[in-house]
Amino acid sequence: MRKLGIAAVVVLILAGAAALGWRVYSGPAAPAAQVVLGQAVADFTLPDTNGQQHSLASLKGEKGTLLIFIATQCPYSNAYNQRMEALHRDYSARGIRVVGINPNKTEPADEVRSHAQQNGLTFIVLKDPDNRIADYFGASVTPETYLLDAGNVLRYHGRLDADHKDAGLNAGEQRQALEELFGGRTIANTGKKAFG
Repeated sequence: MRKLGIAAVVVLILAGAAALGWRVYSGPAAPAAQVVLGQAVADFTLPDTNGQQHSLASLKGEKGTLLIFIATQCPYSNAYNQRMEALHRDYSARGIRVVGINPNKTEPADEVRSHAQQNGLTFIVLKDPDNRIADYFGASVTPETYLLDAGNVLRYHGRLDADHKDAGLNAGEQRQALEELFGGRTIANTGKKAFG
């Protein structure tokens, strides 16, 4: 009888630990379904490279938000560092908030922070360590962009421009989408496959 009582206590302790572990280690649930063009993006929360939590709602730009999935080690993403920073510089005063999201488990927060500093990236970069937000958006390469309007409706998904080797293109496709958003027009070139 005593052995049965001890076994029951052990089972209860293990069950409690498992339940506690689930509550402690599981992050906020990912939105239920993948977002599509023309659909409002569900709010989410991710940490920045210093561990501070930010919701999408807290980062939202007055006119819209440009989310860019980026990496520290991807040569394609790195080829666009200056073009991404130029977008931030040129459009932040016009009410667009640029937010980087790094979804790579192999790139820890301190590496992402150092990378941003070394490359002059002054926009906020969030970490998506479990890829839950990347999965929600369907992001599969870096860099890959998602432009939300002031109501957080997804208006553009795709690439910055057509050639990572030609800095002269200056993220022209993304800039065109931003200008069309400002003009209240339908964004013409959304959905062009990003590469990375």
